[in-house]
Amino acid sequence: MAFTDEISAEADDIWESILEHPMVRELGAGTLDEAPFRYWVRQDYVYLIEYSRVFALGASKAPSLSEMGTFAELLDSTVNVEMDLHRSYAADFGISHSELEATEPSPTARAYTDFLLRTASHGTFGDIVAVLLPCMWGFNETGKRLAAAGLPDDDRYAEWIETYAGDEFTELTDWCLTLMDEVAADSTEHDCDRYRDLFETSARYEYRFWDAAWRQEEWHV
Repeated sequence: MAFTDEISAEADDIWESILEHPMVRELGAGTLDEAPFRYWVRQDYVYLIEYSRVFALGASKAPSLSEMGTFAELLDSTVNVEMDLHRSYAADFGISHSELEATEPSPTARAYTDFLLRTASHGTFGDIVAVLLPCMWGFNETGKRLAAAGLPDDDRYAEWIETYAGDEFTELTDWCLTLMDEVAADSTEHDCDRYRDLFETSARYEYRFWDAAWRQEEWHV
């Protein structure tokens, strides 16, 4: 059995918890108030900056030239394409470029990105794949399941769903799932146990990222 098949039940429990969260339910229904989503957009922007650094570290630790090239392409695409799209999308919610750049990471965003970067800096290539996978897999599953229930009337929320349910993002997710299986197949049982723990922690942070946006989490001191 492939590694991602082994963890699929555990992963599905987390994806279902995300789908049941009121922030995601209301996003899917098109009834979500703008304030928590504006918060999410700003926090996701600062998250993407650190996420890009993980791709850079992944390229540096990739075992093959092909994998190095893919991670380099993902870094370039995130920094030079996705972040431009993110700024354009933010503008639809009245968030300026300067506001995005001035965003202070929330406690959850700081903890999540610090976890990713610590893992990428000190861990193996397999560890990096394991912590990257929940972001792609979780968003793809959330997008596809919301799309299956019908797109909301609010075009901005519909666009978010269509983006993460779409063929391009699904292809990226499938690539990461396959890469995880390939890495795990050549790893020891001890390594696979570590991958499982890293995946679970990262997936839990995905849930907490939504929850932090819903609560518009702030530093209290």
